[in-house]
Amino acid sequence: MKELHPAAYLRSIQLLRDHVPSFDRFPFQLSAIRELDQLQLHPKVTYIVGENGMGKSTLLEALAVAWGFNPEGGSLNFSFSTYASHSELHRYIRLVRGVRKPKDGFFFRAESYYNLASNIEELDRESAGGTKIIDSFGGRSLHEQSHGESFFSAFMYRLRGNGLYVMDEPEAALSPFRQLSMLSRMHELIRNHSQFIISTHSPILMAYPDAIIYQLTSSGIEQVSLEETDHFILTRQFLNNRHRMLKELLRDDD
Repeated sequence: MKELHPAAYLRSIQLLRDHVPSFDRFPFQLSAIRELDQLQLHPKVTYIVGENGMGKSTLLEALAVAWGFNPEGGSLNFSFSTYASHSELHRYIRLVRGVRKPKDGFFFRAESYYNLASNIEELDRESAGGTKIIDSFGGRSLHEQSHGESFFSAFMYRLRGNGLYVMDEPEAALSPFRQLSMLSRMHELIRNHSQFIISTHSPILMAYPDAIIYQLTSSGIEQVSLEETDHFILTRQFLNNRHRMLKELLRDDD
């Protein structure tokens, strides 16, 4: 694959195959990991998509931890841990960094966002004074907002630009309207020299035009267009043939 523009903060991820202890154990037995050599990343947006169990979150988590992020999410200075469930994959990958260094960064994990919000409140309670961490998330307790509002507050207020942003299923609590708003926010940040690496199931979030989409399958990793992703194909089929598909899905078999 042709080398991408050197403006990326993170240019590629490489599996150190000779160091892998065994391709018969987790997570190395996953097809996408087993077939991984070097994955080039887009300087604006790279999407990691695929069915559940294909290794999207595992790969994204390893990338984030290798960069220096906390496995449960947050910026580089977050170090809390509620349950150490991350894999050892980060020990066996090499990150190829660009010549520029980001001024900001954030690892967003939908599944552990509650823990992040709790840690922010705990740190702010222990603070002797000065600026509160929650101020960079809009100033309002993340636990006092709905799940979707809390997610969107992070996207709107915490991400400042000139940053590397790694996101694992950020659409989890967002309505379709909020997902469209997130695309607009992403564009603002990209114009402000930011790079995104996103794992998602949402065809809406996958739609950013200047991006690469990697689809993880039982055969490995393939680069695809939005229209070639299983998510887009299935969503389009359902919307265009809703009544026929529902009749088939909900039929009463003898």
